Amino acid sequence: MKILNSPAISSFGGLNFVIKEVIDLKINNLFNSSLPTLPSQSRYNWFDIIMSYWSVFFCGGDCAEDLTVNLRPTFRNHPTINLPSPDRVLERIKSLSTPSVFFKTPRGKTIHQFSINKNLNQINLKLLKKLTLLNARNNTLDYDNTLIFTNKSDAANTYKRQHGYCPGVGIIGSNVVYVENRNGNSNPEVHQKETLQRMFDVLEDNHIHIGTFRADGASYTLDTITEIVKHVDKFYVRAGLYDTIAELLPKIKEWKEVNIDGRIAYRSSIMFTPFEKTAKRTNRTSLSEKYRLVITKELRDDGQINMFTGETYNYRTILTNDHKMTDDEVVFFYNQRGTIEREFDILKNDFGWNRIPFSKLEYNTVFLIITSMCRNLYDYIIKRFSKTYKYLQPFFRIKKFIFRFICIPAKWIWSGRERKLRIYGQVAFKT
Repeated sequence: MKILNSPAISSFGGLNFVIKEVIDLKINNLFNSSLPTLPSQSRYNWFDIIMSYWSVFFCGGDCAEDLTVNLRPTFRNHPTINLPSPDRVLERIKSLSTPSVFFKTPRGKTIHQFSINKNLNQINLKLLKKLTLLNARNNTLDYDNTLIFTNKSDAANTYKRQHGYCPGVGIIGSNVVYVENRNGNSNPEVHQKETLQRMFDVLEDNHIHIGTFRADGASYTLDTITEIVKHVDKFYVRAGLYDTIAELLPKIKEWKEVNIDGRIAYRSSIMFTPFEKTAKRTNRTSLSEKYRLVITKELRDDGQINMFTGETYNYRTILTNDHKMTDDEVVFFYNQRGTIEREFDILKNDFGWNRIPFSKLEYNTVFLIITSMCRNLYDYIIKRFSKTYKYLQPFFRIKKFIFRFICIPAKWIWSGRERKLRIYGQVAFKT
């Protein structure tokens, strides 16, 4: 096979359309005006730095070094963006970090390390507003923590007995609206009230109203529920089968039979005052409120008796202040928060969360937020471009987007006294 060398042609020509769309949205102005002022002698501005890093993920890479290998050789003379070296990108990203804060729980000896970066979370919300991906009112906010396993030098042992981090993430629809990192030894329920308070404050600062809130059992504490009701209209939180809830079950006289994936189950609801004992013990009875508890029970396959109820049923409970939905509607609406696990899968496998680059928690927090912005931008791009390019669908993962759109041979040329993008192939795409 004979090989002939030819002038450099970018194999990622579709990236030019993404960069143009970002500039048309004036996201470059957002970064350059909202982030710290760079030295006057700096060759690269903040848009160059962040868009370069985003470009790695838009081209199928997963680390900053891919800039040198795959992008810089053919994007060196790009008319609208300068691509820095990987070292420059990573150093600038590290400079956006804030020092970690350390907490202790009243009863424990463990020191909990949290990384809070309010400024970058604010910029992320401004970005979402520019992308028109959020409503001003009645948003449904899902909150959850996820484990990122890593052997970085400061990573602590998680409850899964592997070292890593345990960031808390707020998501509206498919858009990440808040990220707060914590070390692996800090379980989701630790200081969750304070985390949610910071998240709601950032959202309210940007005039984003939360109509409904959903979370798992880690939010089922007196302090956390009390904080949630201050900021939302309706909440739906998973409640475990504690002894106080088990005592309610004999009081329920009517159970409705329901079909769950071909299995027979029973469902009912009852009014309930949670945390009553905790409120009395801590002299905070004024915080005790009566809420609705929706309970679903399903017969166990192994016939094992539940130690709290003395019955052979599995119980799933949801605490809510919604008194209008039926029991089935409450369960269906709550179960929709399961899509947050899909978002974690996208963040980890498509946008680098499984390969965090730095050795310090606070540096990696910046990385998590910046790549969350990239995920939010992709959500806009795929929806926007799928209206124009027939081979795209708004539900495509980024890998298929790269194959069908980004991997287009292209080259910038001079023609008619101006720069033009020459596409090598039949691409029915209109700008």
